[in-house]
Amino acid sequence: MAAAKDLELHQIDIKGAYLNGELIGREVFFMQQPPGYHAPGLAKLMCRLQKTLYSLKQSGRHWYQKLVEIMLTHLGFACCDINQAVFFRHEGWAIIIVLVHVDDCTITVTSITLIADFKARISEYVDITDLDELHWLLGIKIKCDRECRIIHLSQCSYIDSILHRYRLQDLKPVSIPMDTNIQLTTAQSLSTTVEFAQMRNVPYHEAVGLLMYMALGTRPDIAFAIQTVSCFSMKPGLTHWEAVKRIFRYLKGTTELWLTYGTSKMGLTGYADADSSMAEDQHAISGYAFLIHGDAVSWSAK
Repeated sequence: MAAAKDLELHQIDIKGAYLNGELIGREVFFMQQPPGYHAPGLAKLMCRLQKTLYSLKQSGRHWYQKLVEIMLTHLGFACCDINQAVFFRHEGWAIIIVLVHVDDCTITVTSITLIADFKARISEYVDITDLDELHWLLGIKIKCDRECRIIHLSQCSYIDSILHRYRLQDLKPVSIPMDTNIQLTTAQSLSTTVEFAQMRNVPYHEAVGLLMYMALGTRPDIAFAIQTVSCFSMKPGLTHWEAVKRIFRYLKGTTELWLTYGTSKMGLTGYADADSSMAEDQHAISGYAFLIHGDAVSWSAK
């Protein structure tokens, strides 16, 4: 929407978000006095919490309740029925949308004056850090071309970091994420003592998890490959690990690919397909992709 309608994009960070949650009613928690904070003669007493801390399991829920109270009651926003982390408000022809991820708030509006007003009003209830225009979000680099109404998303820094983590930065790049001549099966799992020894220190689960974050974020082109290698997480073999490394090699060669938003097409389009139970376990692999204004916003392969 920001790309198609040329909206302003800003970001704020809420300081100590979980510390704003309030414990009321029947929720009673006690904690030891922090080291060095013992009151004279009262060292054995416990402290009753009035607000949440980051170590409590209830902190996330209480922070969200506090956020909803601020946004709906004090600032006049409405909450999206589908995604409860999205808040919006209409002011005539103008609209302001706030997307929240824990303590990161992305703001998109039709007028820059609405952003200044929102930042001023929300700072009356919580401490914020004004991050100005949106450039980074959850490790995703964001580049806006306001003149052409185009927004680019990339996880290039994330790719470089995981390549260095696994010392794969010197691998030769490839053009596709999977080798079409090799079919991965459970028969390729570990079977000999030598294979077990070779795979003992291989971080297969961790690597697949890191790649999955990319497939969900900005790289739909590796979604099917990630789905395939994740099927062997319980007992991966050397062939499966080589398949994972091939995905890394593909990412290395396509680091500069950006997920781009902003085209002349309008409306919602969806595509779906299935492979008619060609997998080893006879379960069909299905995939879909949904595009708004010609740009991918939701995709899956499972």
